[in-house]
Amino acid sequence: MDEEELLLRRMHAQFGRPSGRAAMAARASAGVQAQDAPAARLALRARGVADPAEPGRALAAGETVVLALMRGTLHLVPAADARWMLGLFADRNLAAGARRRRELGLTEEVCARALDLLPDLLDVPRSRAELVRLLNGQGLGIEPKGQAPAHLMGFATAHGVLCRGADVAPREPGYVPLPAGGPAPADPAAELAGRYLAAFGPAAAADFALWSGLPLREARRAVAAAGAVEAAPGLFTVPGVEPPPAGPPTVRLLGAYDNFVIGYRDRDAMLPPEFARRINAGGGIVKPALVADGRVLGVWRREKGALVVEPFAPLSAAVREGLAAETAAVGAFLQVDVELLVDRPA
Repeated sequence: MDEEELLLRRMHAQFGRPSGRAAMAARASAGVQAQDAPAARLALRARGVADPAEPGRALAAGETVVLALMRGTLHLVPAADARWMLGLFADRNLAAGARRRRELGLTEEVCARALDLLPDLLDVPRSRAELVRLLNGQGLGIEPKGQAPAHLMGFATAHGVLCRGADVAPREPGYVPLPAGGPAPADPAAELAGRYLAAFGPAAAADFALWSGLPLREARRAVAAAGAVEAAPGLFTVPGVEPPPAGPPTVRLLGAYDNFVIGYRDRDAMLPPEFARRINAGGGIVKPALVADGRVLGVWRREKGALVVEPFAPLSAAVREGLAAETAAVGAFLQVDVELLVDRPA
């Protein structure tokens, strides 16, 4: 398998199974990174959710939820999968945040008392600020500003008490009880590995370890237990994944922090090292990316009624044609009129 075929197959695996429903798109992606809500909406759009109302509808209906999972990062997942996925990462996430909770005054006593009180406060969706206000009314003494509220919500999530649902105000997520969900798979790590390989493959066990945050030994075991097949030396997929069809380039304008851009340990084939800092700007920032047939070709931004693309190199006529159609689709999803502007490569 040469580099071009590898990238085509990865692009098709990630974006070639379009679904109009947010829960199905999230499942097919093994979860959508969601620490930035507008970016998560764009991630769903890129994976076939064309209706701009669908992401919010799915959250309000309890079909999808947002909670800290892989690498301790917020992900949007189907509600049916939330509990078994949480079971894979809760202890790890709790341990990672223990020191910071102590620094923020979230003692074991405060956290335990919050776990006792929170279920009765979730009779309706509530904002984080409102929950902290209600908890402080019971004498918990949580600092309402700064990072303490977020870390307390993360602690409660890891204990299966709550998660994020639909917004209760613009850019203000609401917290709801963690749904009961469906039955857990017999081997949750293997189930997650299978979903990862279906969405990102062909990929290595080390790629799955990086994306998930699981130890490499456990990642290797899970890949084997998922029934993975070797598509090339050291690169695995799962049976039944269709090869990409012939045709014009598949072009996507991806939002910030998109799974596809950060889902591999070795990204040199898709993102040449000389351009890596244009995407990973430092401080944990991952910029919106222009991707065509598995290669990151530039970055983009919205600016005064325009969608501005900064390519790393001149774009082919076929990519430009696909980019024009993709720009129109993004504008329709955002419900704004946008003009495509392509800068000269810097």
